[in-house]
Amino acid sequence: MSTPDIKEVVREKYGQAARRVQSGADQVCCRSASALGTSCDPITSNLYDTAQAGEVPDAALQASLGCGNPTALAELKPGEAVLDLGSGGGIDVLLSARRVGQSGKAYGLDMTVEMLALAEENKRKSGLTNVEFLQGEIENIPLPDTSVDVIISNCVINLSGDKDRVFEEAFRVLKPGGRFAVSDVVVRGHVPGEIKKNLELWAGCVAGALSDEDYVAKLAKAGFEHIEIQPTRVYSLEDARAFLSGQGLEVEALAREVEGKFISAFVRANKPAVAASCAPGCCS
Repeated sequence: MSTPDIKEVVREKYGQAARRVQSGADQVCCRSASALGTSCDPITSNLYDTAQAGEVPDAALQASLGCGNPTALAELKPGEAVLDLGSGGGIDVLLSARRVGQSGKAYGLDMTVEMLALAEENKRKSGLTNVEFLQGEIENIPLPDTSVDVIISNCVINLSGDKDRVFEEAFRVLKPGGRFAVSDVVVRGHVPGEIKKNLELWAGCVAGALSDEDYVAKLAKAGFEHIEIQPTRVYSLEDARAFLSGQGLEVEALAREVEGKFISAFVRANKPAVAASCAPGCCS
């Protein structure tokens, strides 16, 4: 499965979601194409409490397509610079901007033109001035080295076809001692090949998910330390049926095979505060 194919499917799905919100269509509560009628993808629903929903424009909440709530877990502090990878309609960026205050800055990065337009409109409605949305890809972050204190993301890294590059870029732009604090879908155990090959499910946060072991290994390879994966939701048999429906798959058999294997998780890691020292003779 090629990275360009994945990107185009994801770009189209997110552009379609943004257009639905902008046109005043029914609330976009489902990231995956498995959502049928008025049912919601179990991965994307019920993520924000009433107080948080009241802090952002309604369109930002409607365009929320994540699998968690990284702003509630990232322990943002006033004055920090935070970057949201795959910021969509901007809900996590706007919530982060309120947490870091006027002395801080919240960046949102997204590759989808329609989502960026929606995010800019939500920024205008919010009245926040410490927010900046950037167009680009999470594999090539358009920010300087060591420029942010915290990286958040909400069910977007699993959509990338080059996750090693994403982690390398995240490490590059973080300041020494910076925090990686993302919500993502993670796999525990074997996932059938039929799911891994399905592009629609990739765009729906399922097929592209890393195993917990691979996630830890790739973060460590990029240079991160103190890596932790904290499950926030384990998807049940009914959840599996919901996100597999409508994909031309043997739903019942596959749902039973993946029951309990997909989880939403909060992934934490740190960039070392001091560069690792070299052994004698290893450095030029």
